[in-house]
Amino acid sequence: MIDGIGIDVVDIKRFQESLERSPALMEKLFTESERTKSLPSLAARFAAKEALYKALSPRHGLHWHDAEIINHESGKPDFLFRGEIADLVDGAHVHLSLSHDAGIASAMVVIER
Repeated sequence: MIDGIGIDVVDIKRFQESLERSPALMEKLFTESERTKSLPSLAARFAAKEALYKALSPRHGLHWHDAEIINHESGKPDFLFRGEIADLVDGAHVHLSLSHDAGIASAMVVIER
């Protein structure tokens, strides 16, 4: 059964301008491992975290580092959950799709229980 769906899109140039304007944002939003990625990948990861938040519909804020986006050897993206988010998704299958092209990054999250 589908428990939640979230989607988000990010303008990569605008995202870059935000990171340049507020350098501390990089550390706030991304784990050490995520910070090694290219700008389009970072924008897609930000979109994934926003899409996850929408799919979960929590009543309170969540910590950015509690949902790290990793890639399997095949290249398939997946979440690595910690903290409160791990408790919220316990027992669920969380599907993730990322894309970036033509200056736009996007992500879709489906939570299935």
